[in-house]
Amino acid sequence: MTEQRTSTDSDQSEAIIAALQDARERQAPVYISAGGTKRNLVGRQCNAAELDVSAHRGIVDYQPQELVITARAGTPLTEIAAILAGHQQRLPFEPPLFGGRATLGGTLACNLSGPARPWSGSIRDMVLGVQMINGKCERLTFGGKVMKNVAGYDVSRLQAGALGTLGVLTEISLKVLPQPQKALSLCFAMTADEAVQTMNQRAAEPKPLSGAFWVDGQLYLRLSGAANAVDSTARQWGGESVEDDNALWEALREMALPFFAGDAPLWRFSVQSSARVATDFGETLIDWGGAQRWLRGEHSREQLDRFANDAGGHASLFRGGDRNSEVRPPLGKVERRLQQQLKHSFDPDGILNPGRLYSWL
Repeated sequence: MTEQRTSTDSDQSEAIIAALQDARERQAPVYISAGGTKRNLVGRQCNAAELDVSAHRGIVDYQPQELVITARAGTPLTEIAAILAGHQQRLPFEPPLFGGRATLGGTLACNLSGPARPWSGSIRDMVLGVQMINGKCERLTFGGKVMKNVAGYDVSRLQAGALGTLGVLTEISLKVLPQPQKALSLCFAMTADEAVQTMNQRAAEPKPLSGAFWVDGQLYLRLSGAANAVDSTARQWGGESVEDDNALWEALREMALPFFAGDAPLWRFSVQSSARVATDFGETLIDWGGAQRWLRGEHSREQLDRFANDAGGHASLFRGGDRNSEVRPPLGKVERRLQQQLKHSFDPDGILNPGRLYSWL
């Protein structure tokens, strides 16, 4: 199976190059946008003129037998998921769909993955190759459309989390996986500390665990895979079966659980899965088997960074709060210099999403 066209498919790469050439000549920075779902997430505020690439969309190539799909960056994830579902396949990193408006390019640029991240990998892990247009208006191709096709510096995966500061993504090739034969979820009442211990214990067992999060005194474990393995594990682990568990995991993925409601700043911690729970800061949600922690409210950045460092990770202001200040963890001198060198190499005039990643980039 090769290219699959719909009435909305459109290659807008020439128009994107023309817009970038104009912006470069005028030294007028641009903010790359498609679905518009992440402008106030992950990165800093960017006040540059919008470069809308949402029309650059469509499935370019899909090979179900090879477990590889290639799509233009403006393609909505829902469109990709629907085509994969027709072949009993899926995006294993479970990205948030944000009401059906999230696109493939924005998801890679923000490096967003869902509940299955620790077990199925992130979007960064699934990227096989990309095509992009850099700040010099050059078309660049990295990686490929098959497994084991990466040699040298992996620029394709470098785009994960770059927030569009290195180029406009135009085409992305991803590894996909078959849908599991069966999935079910179990619920256990316990404290946060007990949940962290339990999640680490269960994750170390050779069982079909595909999701583990805790909130409001309840630990939820999801099992996915061969039916006999799922059923056998469920009998061994006990707990209460969760009705309509698809809705539960969808709400977690889309940040639609009550925990995420409201305008209070939302902080994300990436830490060691066994790290102690930060009870000093109030209500929390623990995901990814303990490795991702969410926190709400106004807090001292210094205190949060101190805790994250002690827990073997870092903290970032994911949503809300002051997005004109730094929202990501500070970098050391060497890391900062590397970031600046990369930016200069791909975008020497600094016209692509300036300040989106860091104020100095």
